[in-house]
Amino acid sequence: MDPIELTDTVEDFGRPAVPGTAIRTVRYATGSGSKLLDIHTSGRPDDRCVLLWHGMGPDERDVMATLAREIAALGPTVLVPDWRSDRPDGGREHLTDALRFGRDHVRASDGGPGRLILAGWSAGASAAVGVALQPELFDGWRPAAVVALAGGYRRPAATTGTVPLQAVGRAVAPVPVRLVHGTTDTVVPVESSRELHEALLAHGWDCELSEPVTDHAGVLGCVYGPTAGRCLPAAEPSVVALGRETARVIAGAAAPFTPA
Repeated sequence: MDPIELTDTVEDFGRPAVPGTAIRTVRYATGSGSKLLDIHTSGRPDDRCVLLWHGMGPDERDVMATLAREIAALGPTVLVPDWRSDRPDGGREHLTDALRFGRDHVRASDGGPGRLILAGWSAGASAAVGVALQPELFDGWRPAAVVALAGGYRRPAATTGTVPLQAVGRAVAPVPVRLVHGTTDTVVPVESSRELHEALLAHGWDCELSEPVTDHAGVLGCVYGPTAGRCLPAAEPSVVALGRETARVIAGAAAPFTPA
């Protein structure tokens, strides 16, 4: 049975949204239970869909809400699931099941296999890149594009268990990859994305790197709140603008499909 039909839908209108967008929260099936996933939409016809993964912090889909709303305002539907990196499997089951939900959601929405763009921040960035590099682990499925934000690629990806930089040379069909990494990031230095960018280009991938002058949280349009211990929506206009530019990169990677 379709996973979407198995979810319990919870309408969530209490959180502020970008004008013209709406949010609803559902549950996606994973293991013997389920986890929460936010669906951000604009209400306008658009065949683009983005699955957006947060970083290492357990169940931090709220950290991605600011960026997700900005993406949705540009047209694509955005799916933001909770997942937990502190599980014995490093979150692999959650990520894989969220990906299955995303694929089914797109298929149900347009009546076909659908076009799903993978995007992620920090550990979620590595997870997204890993899927593109090892499609055989996901029934041979290929994302329409991957957008990786402030990621590190010298450690095993949570989705595959393989180090992305070591998997770049594998014989797989390339997909477009867009990298965004702040030049003042002290959590994951920008050199990480530069290295992946060069490696992908050397192997014939369509890859672009954007380097805004900001830190690890700034690429999301957020700031790190020491008291909260997590990223929070920024009030400073310049940081808000950075998040909107990241949203444009993601929406651009998810450009509407035009048949040849």
